[in-house]
Amino acid sequence: MLEEGATIIDIGGESTRPNADEVSEQEELHRVVPVVEAVRNRFDCWISVDSSKAVVMREAANVGMDLINDIRALQEPNALETAVKLALPVCIMHMQGQPRTMQANPYYENVVQDVLAFLQKRTNECLSAGIKKENLIWDMGFGFGKSVQHNYQLLQNLNEFCKNGYPVLAGLSRKSMIGAVLDKPVDQRIIGSAAGALIAAQKGAKILRVHDVAATSDMLKVWQATENA
Repeated sequence: MLEEGATIIDIGGESTRPNADEVSEQEELHRVVPVVEAVRNRFDCWISVDSSKAVVMREAANVGMDLINDIRALQEPNALETAVKLALPVCIMHMQGQPRTMQANPYYENVVQDVLAFLQKRTNECLSAGIKKENLIWDMGFGFGKSVQHNYQLLQNLNEFCKNGYPVLAGLSRKSMIGAVLDKPVDQRIIGSAAGALIAAQKGAKILRVHDVAATSDMLKVWQATENA
């Protein structure tokens, strides 16, 4: 992935797919910490850890984590306090419900305004707790408690999330929102995912979380060459 153009490697020990079960702290530590340590020892890259558990954040930081990527926006016990102490960049994400049940019946009055309001409220709480503004990243949470229409409404309005001064991370690679439009299985969503990433980048996303690094990197190079012509 690094050879193909990735600058951040995201490591997680608990599936966050719809209907996924939670794993214990010890199991997540067992899965995550050795991998973070191995990547840090071998490669010169940013390491992101996808976790909501304070103990995992703490132990991962001890072996070289650079970025906390928390789908629960530091709302789990001691997560916010731990993030303040670690003083690392942190990505806070919007999710309606929990992974096991979030796709049951997602509902919003206005998905763009509702997600914006949550991220702003949670940001204010993070700032009040002591997290520095420059360390916060926003993630709208594509696919996390959202219908296909909700996801595309968020993508269409991604630029609205960039107006608040926080870098936006967009992660829609291979997700059901792509599959629903293409009517294709996960392994045939590369082009659709790259198209989604391009739209996100054009609308202001600063970080793209992808599976198909080479395809996305090539697409971004062509777009950037056009922009710089």
